[in-house]
Amino acid sequence: MDYYAGIDVSLELSSVCILDASGQIVREAKVASEPEALSAFLASLNLPLTRVGLEAGPLSQWLHAGLVQAGFEVVLLETRHVKAALSAMIVKTDRRDARGIAQLLRMGWFRPVHCKSPPAQEVRALLMARKQLQAKMRDVELSLRGLLRGFGLKVGEISRGQFAARVRTLTTGHEMLEKITDAMLRARDALQTEFARLHRAMLAIARKNEVCRRLMSVPGVGALIAVTFTSAVDHPERFSRSRAVGAHFGLTPKKYQSGETDITGAVSRVGDPMVRTALYEGAHILLTRAVRFSALKRWALEVAKRRGMRRAKVALARKLAVILHRIWIDGSTFRWGREEAAA
Repeated sequence: MDYYAGIDVSLELSSVCILDASGQIVREAKVASEPEALSAFLASLNLPLTRVGLEAGPLSQWLHAGLVQAGFEVVLLETRHVKAALSAMIVKTDRRDARGIAQLLRMGWFRPVHCKSPPAQEVRALLMARKQLQAKMRDVELSLRGLLRGFGLKVGEISRGQFAARVRTLTTGHEMLEKITDAMLRARDALQTEFARLHRAMLAIARKNEVCRRLMSVPGVGALIAVTFTSAVDHPERFSRSRAVGAHFGLTPKKYQSGETDITGAVSRVGDPMVRTALYEGAHILLTRAVRFSALKRWALEVAKRRGMRRAKVALARKLAVILHRIWIDGSTFRWGREEAAA
């Protein structure tokens, strides 16, 4: 008989539920959220587990790697599907969530999520840390502008390099403001130094990675977009078709059809928001700043004439995802014109 294990992961203790093929509960328990503890518990059952399932989350990839190493067949479940399936429960507990996950495994009503490789997870962590430092640095600058505005001191439009000098000039002669801005500017300098260090680490990854260098042949695609895309896709072979990449990152329209109702909505915005933002920024750069003309830019400008610049950027971002994946698979570089593509 087949058996299925559903695990609802929490920070300290995870709820585990074991079901048989008929849906009967065989065993329920609370186990420490450690790969070794979960592996030992599942092994102690002496049951032929067909599949072990975890909902995708912060700890799930770490637990997934440990359970796979222990020899179990483990899948990560798509969070939106699990939430929709368990939303009918009136009483929600970790124990009931584990039961629901096990039932989803037994019936096959789930979508598996790709578990990133350790190198991809490390690059992802670097990108997230870089983004956080950049955001905090921006928060400090905006806070300074807001504080000074209350005293009628306006920083105005100024380059990042001249920001500190401008703030110190405005606060000269104000003892309390000098003390406040000096502390915040020193914090900003520290954030800027550490951000530059992580940014250089990201550039080093792009420089050493042959795939990233080929992706950067696409106009509008720089080191940040290339590294973000490759770390999110991880294994390009998991997409059977390149055009599925755009849908995976939420760049295709939502669809609702029931009876006589048939609505095509805005883009779904599912998947990795960091990649979606990077692709949109790449499309913006290609349309507004790229000097050399290409067939891709001509296509996007034609879309902009019909539907507007905003929709054209979204459509171009989706097309960029397809092109980047195809370049990665084919081992080629960007083709600027139709004649070059035909050749």
